[in-house]
Formats: sequence, structure tokens, C-alpha cells
Amino acid sequence: MKDIKNICCIGAGYVGGPTMAVIALKNPNINVHVVDINAQRIAAWNDEDLSKLPVYEPGLDEVVGQCRGKNLFFSTEVNKAIDLCEMIFISVNTPTKTYGVGKGMAADLKYIELCARQIAEVATTDKIVVEKSTLPVRTAQALKSILKNTGNGVNYEILSNPEFLAEGTAVEDLMDPDRVLIGGDETPAGQEAIQALATIYGAWVKKEHILTTNVWSSELSKLTANAFLAQRVSSINALSELCEHTGADVNEVARAIGTDSRIGPKFLKSSVGFGGSCFQKDILNLVYIAKSYGLHEVADYWEQVILMNDHQKRRFAANIVKTLYNTVSGKKIAMLGWAFKKDTNDTRETAAVYVADELLNEQAALQVYDPKVPEAQVFVDLDYLNSRAAADNKNYVTVQQDPYEACKDAHAVAILTEWDEFKDYDWQRIYDHMKKPAFVFDGRNILDIPKLKAIGFTTYSIGKGNI
Repeated sequence: MKDIKNICCIGAGYVGGPTMAVIALKNPNINVHVVDINAQRIAAWNDEDLSKLPVYEPGLDEVVGQCRGKNLFFSTEVNKAIDLCEMIFISVNTPTKTYGVGKGMAADLKYIELCARQIAEVATTDKIVVEKSTLPVRTAQALKSILKNTGNGVNYEILSNPEFLAEGTAVEDLMDPDRVLIGGDETPAGQEAIQALATIYGAWVKKEHILTTNVWSSELSKLTANAFLAQRVSSINALSELCEHTGADVNEVARAIGTDSRIGPKFLKSSVGFGGSCFQKDILNLVYIAKSYGLHEVADYWEQVILMNDHQKRRFAANIVKTLYNTVSGKKIAMLGWAFKKDTNDTRETAAVYVADELLNEQAALQVYDPKVPEAQVFVDLDYLNSRAAADNKNYVTVQQDPYEACKDAHAVAILTEWDEFKDYDWQRIYDHMKKPAFVFDGRNILDIPKLKAIGFTTYSIGKGNI
């Protein structure tokens, strides 16, 4: 079996950074090099102040602090790391294409291909290349084609090792994973490569939790897992609208069906909608793959998960407008939460930006507060939608550093992220300084609604109604 002494990860983002930090922690005999061409990001990973790490995850600062400078290194020296390491993880972005064939659905693999070509150009010794990014089925074939036709005599084994991390609990998920999935060739060399990676994870993961498959099954399993989880969210959200029209309580319905052992309680929390870097991107990728094989019924089935999620965000915003007497023009609305979920600073595909966009189309004045998302990121997200001039976003949106200031003189408060701290706010104080009647729109079903009503708020919770 190949002796692994040095590991390289190309990509220092939400997956690469935390994953490599935990691997370094659990394998002190292996040097782990995390490389990225983004010098600013690498500088943040190397900052002496661990609170300034570019990725916020509970417990990550402690892990990085224990390993950094010992056997965990962050740098921009990509070529040097490629040449040095026996195993190379590719953990770069695979966004949805915004151009050409497959626009709006297919994964854009240009960064993956650039990594493969860079490895092929630099490598002088045999390498195990590990797909860590979420990729469409048979991407490994493209990597093999690029790497094995270099003519320099270097041998490569390609493994698929998809991540199954939930942002906000990534370190916990890495420390105690449900499973580690490794896909590779069924050749002797492929099986040896699988075992080399399994040994690294085996330093802390139970053997029965390390699953091995062929590389194609591994790639498809990642897309399927995210599709199933997103499907559950859209399913309960579809029922939330029905609950509001019938007088049922979606939380009670979720609890009732969640006790069925065939269904289970996870991912049955009704909300304003799912976000993050994976769910929508992976489902769209699955839709594109199905369509490319002519499986239109399969594609339509999974595309409906996305359509329901989009509908949930739009109807939440529309309900705010309708409740505020069919006009929010010039009215101040406080938005508490911008990250797509609690315990992360990730805002990719966050429901908040789409709700904000709908309200800005109605000329609302938005006051945004999030405990972990900086002001600059809020405007980056809004400007990325390209719905209006950046100057207009600046005119209508103010990012506050204090939640009470965000709510001051507001006509309504909208909860867009399930941060625990929102439950503990002095809601009487918030009410006293708001315009009357004062409205609360709980898009995450986290607040004590009876308590808010007793204070004087008019309230709305997804799947319950109340207004």
C-alpha cells in the first residue's frame, strides 16, 4: 500500500479548510498542505487571530489552532504542494453554469479541469487524486483523460470522496461522520488507492462507517443525498401552505409524521426555504444529467423540488407586502439573519437575499442584521442578483451591527436565519421602539409566538399563519 506522508488540498474554502484541518488533527504523522490562489483567503487562514478564519464553524478555530504550523499549512504555493504530495484533494468551486450548453443547470467544471491540467504539468511522481468537490457522474473519466495522457510517465489513480457536511456542524460531522464514502477503480491499483485513503480516515472513523464503491456510484451518491434532503424540505414546505389554509399547524404535522420510523424527524422543519452551496446546485445538476439521457420525467420530478423552494421564498415576501396593507414602499423592515442557516457565515443561495430582492422591488427600506455576515457580503449578494443598480441597493438597504438598532422604527421584523440568539432578545424592548401595529414574520419557526402576541405583536409563522 502506498505510504502517504504528504497531502495537498487545492481549494481552501468551506470544504477544503475544515476537512484538511481535521485530517491533520487525527493524523499527526502526515503533513497537510492547503493551497489556494486566493492570497487574501490564505492570509485569513494564517491570521494569528483565530476568530478571523475565513470559514466560521463552531470548533474549527480550536482544531486549526492545534495543528497549524505543526502539520497543517496554508499557502499559495500550489505547484510546490502538488510536486511534494503523494495524495492531492481537489476541492474547488463547481458552480452552476451561467453560459452555453446546460446554462442554469449543469455544473461548470472549468476549475476542476484547470486543476487537472496544473497537476499534469507539475507532477513528476505517481499521485492519488481525490475528487472532493461535488461533481456530476463520470467527471472522473475527464480527469483520467487529462492526467493519463500527459506523456510524462506519471501514474494517477482517481478517487471520489464526496463530502457530506452540514454547515454549522461541519467539525462535528467530520469528527463523527455517519459514513465516509470512497469510490475508485476496481483494478488492483485502484483498490490500493482506496485503501490508502481509507487508512487516513481510519485513524478516527470506525471501519464499518467507511464505505467503498466504484467511482461512478460515489459521484452519484453525493447528488442523490442532497436531492433527497432538499426534497424533504420542499415537501414539508408544500404542506406548510396547505396548513395555513386549513388551520393545521405544520409543526404538529411534522412531529406526527416524524415519529413514523419509516420517515423520521430530520429535515421536516418548515421554513422560508433551503439555501447553501449544495442543494440547489446539485439538484439542478441531477436534472441536467437526467435530461441529457432523455429522462424527462425524472428531470421534471426533481426540478419540482427547486420550484417549490422558489415559491416558498416568494410567498413569504408576498405575505409581508399583503399584510402591510399591500404596500411596503418607504416602510422600514428589519431582516434578522442573512446567512442561509445558523452557525455559519455562508450566504450562498440564502433565502434572505431573495426575500430582500422581492421587498426591494416594492421599494421597502431594509435594515439587515446578522451576527456573522459582514456588511460587504450583504451587498455582494444583492449585487450578484443584478436586479437593480448597486447604488439602489445601497440606498434602500442598511446593514446594522446591533439588532435593536435594526428594529428601531421598523414596521415589521422578518426572521430569515434560525440564529439561537434571536429567541433570547428583549422583544418587549423591540416592540416599544417599532411603528404600530408591529408585525413579526417568523420565517424559521423559532420564536415564542404566544409571548409575542401577549406583548402586542401581530405575528405570522410559516405553516401556522396567525395573521
